[in-house]
Amino acid sequence: MVDHLANTEINSQRIAAVENCFGASGQPLAVPGRVLLGEGILTKECRKKPKPRIFFLFNDILVYGSIVINKRKYNSQHIIPLEDVTLETLPDTLQMKNRWMIKTSKKSFVVSAASPTERKEWISHLEECIRHLLTKTGRQPSTEHAAPWIPDKATDICMRCTQTKFSTLTRRHHCRKCGFVVCGDCSRQRFLMPRLSPKPLRVCNLCYRQLLAEKLTAFESSAESQTSPPSSFTRLPEPDDLKPTT
Repeated sequence: MVDHLANTEINSQRIAAVENCFGASGQPLAVPGRVLLGEGILTKECRKKPKPRIFFLFNDILVYGSIVINKRKYNSQHIIPLEDVTLETLPDTLQMKNRWMIKTSKKSFVVSAASPTERKEWISHLEECIRHLLTKTGRQPSTEHAAPWIPDKATDICMRCTQTKFSTLTRRHHCRKCGFVVCGDCSRQRFLMPRLSPKPLRVCNLCYRQLLAEKLTAFESSAESQTSPPSSFTRLPEPDDLKPTT
């Protein structure tokens, strides 16, 4: 199906329509070999509350954005390379059903479909595209994923100290490493995580200590490998290797 649609006029028109809906705020989506396979509205679990988002599945990327006028205008475009995506089915909650997680190295988040059938179709098509892409590129599935942010309303107290209560004056913060909702006192540290951002990011005190320990361990291992003298061991020949001199 992908090969059949790759260079067709109808595919070009569909991609152009998506580009037009995002307008100047979006990035160009038309590249050789790219095919738009499907689209639909999913509910994304955001920091404040669940919100509807428009999703477009291409054979190599997943694009989503905010809905201004459905079928006419979208903004806040996000582009996710499918080769970086891993999916995880999640149980239903009282607020959201038919959930699954889209996990990537830079950002992970939870979405839900309108029905079990729709969720099954989305996951099936996504997994097929990911599998085809990884086979084509020879890459292995991604194993490092960013932690999803826990929604603000999931807790009224800091998830680290469990003492500070959030209010209008006491803000919630999110640790970029574990995704927990934490207070300011429990997240004063910043740590550079190049996989997520070129700038140091807010992390909770526990994650900061863990990241610092991992960095120190990696540094010591690197220093040890560089300062170790070359081995002076010389293998002596086995008896069977020795030949009588003539």
